[in-house]
Amino acid sequence: MKRIGDLGLSLMMFAVFSIPMLLIAIMVKLTSRGPALYWSDRVGKDNVIFRMPKFRTMRINTPALATHLLTNPDHYLTPIGKFLRKSSLDELPQLISILKGDMSFVGPRPALFNQDDLIELRTRKGVHVLTPGLTGWAQVNGRDELPIPIKVDLDSYYLENRSFLLDLKILCMTFSKVLRSEGVKH
Repeated sequence: MKRIGDLGLSLMMFAVFSIPMLLIAIMVKLTSRGPALYWSDRVGKDNVIFRMPKFRTMRINTPALATHLLTNPDHYLTPIGKFLRKSSLDELPQLISILKGDMSFVGPRPALFNQDDLIELRTRKGVHVLTPGLTGWAQVNGRDELPIPIKVDLDSYYLENRSFLLDLKILCMTFSKVLRSEGVKH
């Protein structure tokens, strides 16, 4: 049932956001060298690696690390990168991953392929069996500000308590937090 909801909502969002996505892609191309989309290797359900798209907010020579691990993340941002991240508009291409079934609207955020500590802890707590999400319980309870053990505890809470109503609550909270740019560090 969740998969059907993901498909329907992602198709509807594609229809609504297709023109804004086209405009963002053009803006990314006009303000920096490289492609409009950045495809990163992420850890999906059962720790299977998949390619996740985002609008490119970092320069093309940026190391493939979590942003918080970069010495000076602002140095790598494109001219419109900070705006795209703060507004979460850089996440819109992940609708492709939702359509493909690599992601869901709600679930733990997909880890980068090289975030070994996060992957190991999620696997130990059984969270790896979930399809990763565009948003999740950890996202609405701190996002970038959370240390990994707390993030995994929140992911574990979602695993044990997931339901249609919890997903709906997370989606509503996400909408509110995105409007306020709450929890975004970089």
